[in-house]
Amino acid sequence: MTDEIQDAEDAGRGERIAKWLARAGVASRRDAEKLVAEGKVSLNGQIIETPATFVGPEDRVVVDGKPVGQAQHTRLFRYHKPPGLVTTHKDPEGRRTVFEELPAALPRLVSVGRLDLNSEGLLLLTNDGALSRKLELPANAWNRRYRARVHGRVDERALAQLAYGITVEGVAYGPIQAGLDSRQGTNAWLTVTLTEGKNREVRRVLQHLGLTVTRLIRTAYGPFSLGDLPRGAVEEVSAKVMREQLGLDAPPRIRRGKELAAEAAARAAAITAAEGDPTAPKPVAKPEAMQRSRPAKPPRARNATEPLRRAWGAIAQGPDADQPQGPGKRGRGGPRKPR
Repeated sequence: MTDEIQDAEDAGRGERIAKWLARAGVASRRDAEKLVAEGKVSLNGQIIETPATFVGPEDRVVVDGKPVGQAQHTRLFRYHKPPGLVTTHKDPEGRRTVFEELPAALPRLVSVGRLDLNSEGLLLLTNDGALSRKLELPANAWNRRYRARVHGRVDERALAQLAYGITVEGVAYGPIQAGLDSRQGTNAWLTVTLTEGKNREVRRVLQHLGLTVTRLIRTAYGPFSLGDLPRGAVEEVSAKVMREQLGLDAPPRIRRGKELAAEAAARAAAITAAEGDPTAPKPVAKPEAMQRSRPAKPPRARNATEPLRRAWGAIAQGPDADQPQGPGKRGRGGPRKPR
């Protein structure tokens, strides 16, 4: 079952504990499930035994004896990653990480995809692991655009052939759009656009063409661009942009027991009233002004020549139109009399 289907089925019951802890900034979903399995998470004073536990807005969650605040709504950030940082929370080699350089006031975040140690540019960060996985899917066919400074002889025909895909050391890469921006001696700037984003894809493909990448900057990821965001700066994506670009809105409000009981009572009252109980409250009728009605038909237009035609007929017929006329005249439809 996919996360989207599972989340849709869970709507109205609260939020699963692993996702709730991830959104609260405690740990990733996988790490949260490990905490539950180790018996370190309690809900309203009871140790949670299964990750299939739901958390409501009034529940109290404690992890390792420390109360956890309410989960936050989904947030997304643009970050201008400098070179020299690894995109991970913990590095076994002790190198500085992206998350160690972020402002302390930010919630716990995860990255959408990665940039390697020496790459720089746009990196999307979110507090929602499900959103991160969704934005990484190749099915989105989102363009990842880079500017690459390379050393070596640039063959523009070879760059154009990348649009048909290429296989390097047994790894098949999809279509890549690559073009030459400028050249100075043996150095050049390229613009490279791809949709898959496999590990070190740009560097490996260009190296296969005899080019050494000396600088790599990601300038766009799908509808989000680096723009003029300074190096090392982080900026939150507005709710309006998230709604327009990702179809995300505010999380659904969880209705409480009193609200559900009131709705059930209202439905029961409406059913009883429909069955004819005179003591039951009647549903409020719409005001007459709000009731739909068909507009009256306009009066049928009369022929403008009809009054003249009737008047002319009366004059032509006269008061004794059905009687024979006097000498020298004939009645209507009668023969002329001899003189």
